[in-house]
Amino acid sequence: MSVTNQMYASLSAIALGIVYLAVESKACGHPPYVSRDVWNAQPAKLVEHFAGPIPYVIIHHSYIPAACYSGLQCIEAMQEMQKMHQVQRQWNDIGYSFAVGGDGRVYQGRGFNVIGAHAPRYNNRSVGICLIGDWVADLPPKNMIAATQKLIEYGVRQGIIAQNYTLLGHRQVRSTECPGDRLFEEIKTWPHFSPMTDIVDQNKI
Repeated sequence: MSVTNQMYASLSAIALGIVYLAVESKACGHPPYVSRDVWNAQPAKLVEHFAGPIPYVIIHHSYIPAACYSGLQCIEAMQEMQKMHQVQRQWNDIGYSFAVGGDGRVYQGRGFNVIGAHAPRYNNRSVGICLIGDWVADLPPKNMIAATQKLIEYGVRQGIIAQNYTLLGHRQVRSTECPGDRLFEEIKTWPHFSPMTDIVDQNKI
């Protein structure tokens, strides 16, 4: 790496840290939050809203990309997911409403009350939260779980998520191993989890 590139990387890291401090200092009572402009999201091709309060919260894992543990790693993961969803899958945007990194921060995807692309038949009535990483065998770190729970609690307090919302894992509404065995066992212990299953033939979706 050249001296110029090293200097640019260092300045970028410093700037990112300043932005994070600003974001977190304003987020009194909120989970640490990183907006789309901070992670340099590409514009959505289309944004469609739906009315709330939102009745479902659906938990995912990314599998790929792998878990990220720093701001710069998690920004790269968000950009990688958005590129895969927009370019390879031809979706309007990153599929999830939010993602949570191993740095303990919530990253804005499509946001609340925007139709997603994470759970067919539930995209227009759910919040899709992706915990970045592969959580088949391992449990996400405590700060990641805490940030996810705080995001849900925040949505309920603000009246965005219904007080009587239903919490589900992705595998309960589609034939998939997502959100990973270990994470799925974890969310079974969370408030509002339902053991319901609502899976249909994917070829008919």
